[in-house]
Amino acid sequence: MQDNFNKTVLDNGIRIVTKRVPHARSVAVGVWVNVGARDERPEESGLSHFIEHMIFKGTEKRTAVQIAKEFDAIGGQCNAFTSKENTCYHAKVMDAYLNTMVDLLTDIFLNSVFDSQEVERERQVVLQEIRMLEDSPDEYVHVLLAQSVWGNHPLGRSILGDPETVAGFDSATVKEYFSRLYQPERIVIAAAGNLEHESFAELTARSFEVVRKANSFPERIVPDMNRVINIHPKDLEQVHVCLSAKGVHATDPRRYACAVLNTILGGNMSSRLFQEIRERRGLAYAVYSFLSLYSDTGTWGAYVGVDNSNTEQVIEVIAREMKRAKDEPVDSSELTNAKQYLKGGLYLGAESTDNQMTRIAQNEIIFGRFVPLKEVEDKVEEVTAEQILEVARDIFQNDFVSLTLLGPVDRDASYEETLSL
Repeated sequence: MQDNFNKTVLDNGIRIVTKRVPHARSVAVGVWVNVGARDERPEESGLSHFIEHMIFKGTEKRTAVQIAKEFDAIGGQCNAFTSKENTCYHAKVMDAYLNTMVDLLTDIFLNSVFDSQEVERERQVVLQEIRMLEDSPDEYVHVLLAQSVWGNHPLGRSILGDPETVAGFDSATVKEYFSRLYQPERIVIAAAGNLEHESFAELTARSFEVVRKANSFPERIVPDMNRVINIHPKDLEQVHVCLSAKGVHATDPRRYACAVLNTILGGNMSSRLFQEIRERRGLAYAVYSFLSLYSDTGTWGAYVGVDNSNTEQVIEVIAREMKRAKDEPVDSSELTNAKQYLKGGLYLGAESTDNQMTRIAQNEIIFGRFVPLKEVEDKVEEVTAEQILEVARDIFQNDFVSLTLLGPVDRDASYEETLSL
């Protein structure tokens, strides 16, 4: 046992990981599947997300209404999400209701019937979700950016799919995809809170040990990255600027230096982009940078919502700060502050059983082991100004910098020179 962490591997390959938090009154449980949007064929785009919806629409012994009522009756919070590489079905309850919650979560995951009438009803819900995303330009611009950066690669497709592919889903399609990709060696059951590992493992193993192995899993192909500038004119109040550069993958040893660099550039209120664009120039309300780390690739990005008259100025500022990161080592105080910010977020997040559950599941999927908080803290502390300079020079290369604009912009405008590093 390490930091109250335990792990059990079932005969079929399903992993059960727990983190005991004895002072908590809650337990968070997630059934994670290392399957996401990038594992879909072109005609299946959006199917992982569609299954996430269908899981709650009825099992062999519970209707959709009964599932909702039983979760509510124990004061439980239940939800799911889909990403490019994972799908998670999770719930959180008071520790006294753990057994009931596990029974519910197990039932919907293993025994969903994917009824054809429910598929048709849920199709309309998902289509509305797609339209809702398009009505949220600050979110939709990230989808457009991914399309630019990754092109026809699965990482370039929207997690939600598109109306054409979603229209083609039926009960048989859903069942076949679930059976083919939801393989036991790709399933991790994670729990954190006031629980005992052995009893929890025994409780879940009874049902999950029957999951059978499939023959194969589609190979994940590493995508190419190119420099692309895409402009999407739309009648909006603001121009939504989203810029990306080459990043690092989830297990790259440089991920700690990249995280510190991201914090310095746009990860908090004292960051360079926030201070320069919002505080000093007053050009925007929303300003931030971000990292997207996948199993074999990644990106660094920046987002700003700005008045059209200031679009070029904002792009110029971002490009200048990227170039500065390549040319000048960060000073000691800026480096120290960024490290403290990251370490603070790490430990503050650990106070939530939801975050603890998510963390141990992701560590198991990505690294195949438990990663203590102290190990991450030490790795962050070891980052040097020279390492940040080195990673900045590697990721901020002209050939891999892309720009997407959404809003009242001229389709024929050129930002090549402004974006030059």
